This record gives sequence, structure tokens and C-alpha cells, in this order.
Amino acid sequence: VQLQASGGGLVQTGDSLILSCAVSAAAISSYAFGWFRKAPGQERDFVAAISRGGGIRDYADSVKGRFTIYSDNAKNAVYLQMNSLKPEDTAIYYCAAKRGTDYIAWGRGTQVTVSS
Repeated sequence: VQLQASGGGLVQTGDSLILSCAVSAAAISSYAFGWFRKAPGQERDFVAAISRGGGIRDYADSVKGRFTIYSDNAKNAVYLQMNSLKPEDTAIYYCAAKRGTDYIAWGRGTQVTVSS
């Protein structure tokens, strides 16, 4: 499976942004997916996940109520809708494919910068 994240950019506090993760054909219905982020000097952190088929979603406490993960099988893509962005959301965001309990493929990240 191949993944490519896009949609990052420079925004202001309170703005919204949608990140996209393009998934190789046929993989969208075969895996669960997650979004992670890594800020400078910090570990990579879990942000959100969606189950295979999209029925179950999970979020980090820090983004609950602000971020929404969803998928579109027709477009072979997984999205992360980010609302009410804060400076602490600044990071490189990565999408990943999950099989069982392990994330087995990672895409190149996309930078999100939130100015105060």
C-alpha cells in the first residue's frame, strides 16, 4: 500500500484545514488508517484513526471535538478535517495504513503551521 499526505499549509489560530491522504487503489477497503503528527523536538503522536470500512473512529484527547477523520472509497482517500486550529497543532502530519494492531505503511508527511 502506498500513501501520500497533502493539504498542509500556514494558517492562523482558529482556522480550518483539510488534510488528504491518497491511498493506492484497492487498499482503501483493505486497511484501517490513522493520522499521526510530529512536532519539532517531540515524539510522533497519534491523532486519529478510522477502522476498515469507516465504522469506528478514534481520536487523541487533544483533538477531540475539533478534528474529524473520514474516508472516501470512491476517491481512494482518507481525510482529516481540522477545525479551530491552535499553535500547538503545528507539526508534520502523516497518514498510515493499519493491519491488525500494527501500522505497516506510512506516507510522506505534510507540514501544518498554525500562527498565533
